Amino acid sequence: MIMRSRLASFVFMAFALLTTTTMVGCKDEDGNKKSVNLFTLEDDKAFGAQVAAEIEADDQTYPILDSASYPDAYAHLHRITNTILGGGKVQHKDDFVWQLRIIHDDSVLNAFCTPGGYIYVYTGLIKFLESEDQLAGVMGHEIAHADERHSTEALTKQYGTEVLFAILFGNDQGTLAQIAKGMIGLKYSRTNESEADMRSVDYLYPTEYDARGAARFFEKIIAAGGGGGPEFLSTHPNPDNRVEAIFSHWEDLGGKVGETFETRYDDFKKSLP
Repeated sequence: MIMRSRLASFVFMAFALLTTTTMVGCKDEDGNKKSVNLFTLEDDKAFGAQVAAEIEADDQTYPILDSASYPDAYAHLHRITNTILGGGKVQHKDDFVWQLRIIHDDSVLNAFCTPGGYIYVYTGLIKFLESEDQLAGVMGHEIAHADERHSTEALTKQYGTEVLFAILFGNDQGTLAQIAKGMIGLKYSRTNESEADMRSVDYLYPTEYDARGAARFFEKIIAAGGGGGPEFLSTHPNPDNRVEAIFSHWEDLGGKVGETFETRYDDFKKSLP
């Protein structure tokens, strides 16, 4: 847990209140008040660790696959994640934990990443996709939310600064459970979603993957009728515009065609229960 002196905590909270007050009247493109992230990297890590502990303790909501029982599946997921982190574009690569967990629920097409880099991927998403670059694209998007620290921004909007600091100081554990359950459907702004899409392309472009993986995933969801997809597809901007934006950004970077790795992705899916 983060330890601050009483005086430092008071000054920090006073600054938070002042900053929030001065932001009144400033709007983002969604019509919401603009905000600054009042949390430090250490706050992100501490808060993410608490959320991760709450998730680990709730095996009914989050039936996590044991890595010792499914070493091949985790090896595949670690390879994908390490390739993304090794591309040199994740700014907090060495600051966050980037811990991986596979959630055994074939009915959920989703993945999410808490503050501080705790990554969760559902078996439903893995089995739905057809190639490794598609999953890498989705993971790049989720990693970007943590790397750009969108998560603590979004949580601040949803719960308020006072609530999140109370959790960090260990005074509101009941809300922590609520936040853990809400991570899968955490609402990000249009700007945050667009930025995560672009960062996914940036992360994958220097690697062996085709950097358009997230767009290929969106195309697959669109072809399936758009239903049952992750929460970030039901929010703005719509998937069609996101595909176009991803392809445009990929072309701006040079349009390098990477690998999709369909065969070894089939091996990944076969390693799951």
